[in-house]
Amino acid sequence: MTIKTKVLFVCQTCGAQAPRWIGKCPACEGWNTYVEEMITPISKEGRGGVVFSDKPVKFSEISMTEQKRFTTGIAEFDRVLGGGIVPSSVTLIGGDPGIGKSTMALQAVCALSRQGYKVLYVSGEESVQQTKMRAQRLGADTSDSLYIVNQVDLNAIKEYLAKMKPQIVVIDSIQVVYHPDIPSSPGSVSQVRECAAILTHLAKTTDMSVFIIGHVTKEGTIAGPRVLEHIVDTVLYFEGERYNAHRILRTIKNRFGSTNELGVFEMTGGGLLEVTNPSEIFLAERAVQTSGSVVVPILEGTRPFLVEIQALVSRSTFGVVRQKAQGFDPNRLALLVAVLEKRMDMNLQDKDIFLNVVGGVKLMDPAADLAVVLAVASALLDKPISSQAVVFGEVGLSAEVRSVSQVGLRINEAEKLGFKDCILPKNNLKTNVGFEKTRLNLLGVDNVREALENLQGIA
Repeated sequence: MTIKTKVLFVCQTCGAQAPRWIGKCPACEGWNTYVEEMITPISKEGRGGVVFSDKPVKFSEISMTEQKRFTTGIAEFDRVLGGGIVPSSVTLIGGDPGIGKSTMALQAVCALSRQGYKVLYVSGEESVQQTKMRAQRLGADTSDSLYIVNQVDLNAIKEYLAKMKPQIVVIDSIQVVYHPDIPSSPGSVSQVRECAAILTHLAKTTDMSVFIIGHVTKEGTIAGPRVLEHIVDTVLYFEGERYNAHRILRTIKNRFGSTNELGVFEMTGGGLLEVTNPSEIFLAERAVQTSGSVVVPILEGTRPFLVEIQALVSRSTFGVVRQKAQGFDPNRLALLVAVLEKRMDMNLQDKDIFLNVVGGVKLMDPAADLAVVLAVASALLDKPISSQAVVFGEVGLSAEVRSVSQVGLRINEAEKLGFKDCILPKNNLKTNVGFEKTRLNLLGVDNVREALENLQGIA
């Protein structure tokens, strides 16, 4: 039987196909993303057959047994995974080059091997000697249950897995692994999609947990088709600046836990070290009595920590004003600036506004709205906000301050670090749940004007 090969143009971003080259992808609206590829259908043997049984069963008759997770002993990593590694799961780790993806994976498998788990580390970008050298530089102790191989042929990798039957497998990275039945080059849309699908099938039909390391494109998204993120169970993403020592591991998708968890690490010569108290790190070098500086207790999953928001307002020297935000949504910043202009009568239309979240953190919590508004107002009026105060609350378009969740955790974290005052939504103050015995001076506000008046007479 002859297998027909056809030529198609495939979008490198979303995986959409077209019979001819087109400039703009109709699916993801990306420009110049189509590349020519040779598409060859893969036999059922190559794909690995059907993963699940085709016989329907009653949902009520499904027997459940509690699955024991593999814990690496790296508390921040286990937290992000939802408490540990789930057997038969597939986890994708993405991030910028040099941010610590391979370092994190190597530290995790070394810790698992010391517990007696059988681990196979498939390195497609480094030789086994180079991987050993990196492990020695990290000071990672290994055991006889850790195996390393330098291989990029997926058929050869499948043979190793069938013979060894490891409990944990690391693929570093999916962009260099290729299937010999697909004529396109490694890293192409077809190769990444098919190789990830086969690895996922192997994980689901055995008790093997698979970690896949993925590169990112210049736009910051994981290279390969978007379907790659849909195939896997968990997507972890490293955040942080290259010249910043701190790294943040964020959960983008997790079928076995919360997608709001976050782990904080510090990159050192000995690898990634856990940051058990991020609040102290983010506030360590905070300037006292400086305008435009506000501390906000944010919540990532079940974990509260404090970060500093800095704002700078200056007169624009060009015809068009600039609003730049680092670690905060620029569209949200524009909305909050408009609230200050319209509701608070502040003249910001000819001002450049710069906002920075210290420590490389990207804020997703709406409770940071009030802190951003007060930081911009403080920078505009050049009046510092008390260094002993924390601020949180969501701001609406009418300048009202709306309530937020988990107030007790935020207040207790601020009190733990020695803060004395707290500006919060008045509706949250009415509930008084979780912070009944706090020693902080709590000031409930209904709107932005009340918050400004409570902070050293700024209005």
